[in-house]
Amino acid sequence: MSSFEKEYLSIIIGQLKHFKERAEKGIHQLSEDELHWKPSEESNSIAIIIKHLSGNMHSRWVDFLTSDGEKSYRNRDLEFVDKNETKECLMKSWEEGWKLLFNTIENLKPEDLNKTVTLRKQPLSVLQAIQTELVHISYHLGQILYIGKQIKDKDWTILSIPKNGSKEFNGKVATKKMVKS
Repeated sequence: MSSFEKEYLSIIIGQLKHFKERAEKGIHQLSEDELHWKPSEESNSIAIIIKHLSGNMHSRWVDFLTSDGEKSYRNRDLEFVDKNETKECLMKSWEEGWKLLFNTIENLKPEDLNKTVTLRKQPLSVLQAIQTELVHISYHLGQILYIGKQIKDKDWTILSIPKNGSKEFNGKVATKKMVKS
């Protein structure tokens, strides 16, 4: 087994931790009421997105290698119903979902990437299942941050490079690289 598989798993864990941290920095800027705000009736609130991602992780990452990723106990449709859950309740479910995801991926062996798992009775490689989750999470992370910025407007703390801040950011990155050399 090459070191590619080990490196891949390490990179994925790092990216997912970064996504989780970034989402939480956005979520923590918002009040409980703001988490339930949505731009239109057909849109999702951040609370709904949190419930959906949590439900997805609770389904996908339990018995990952041995059972279908779409569990019979999951009611995906209810994830999209806002029941005005408290921020504390939402974050508890969020944390539990992430714990399942990280525990599963951190315990995968490099050779597991070549195994086949199922999702809605459809076979896919472990590598594909991980990539599918990475894309799914990043998609919803963008929604969380976009909605949060809509709500907070100028009071939103930018979590990436601020407008007109590229030159300064690139200078900092270059300085860090020189210090490491």
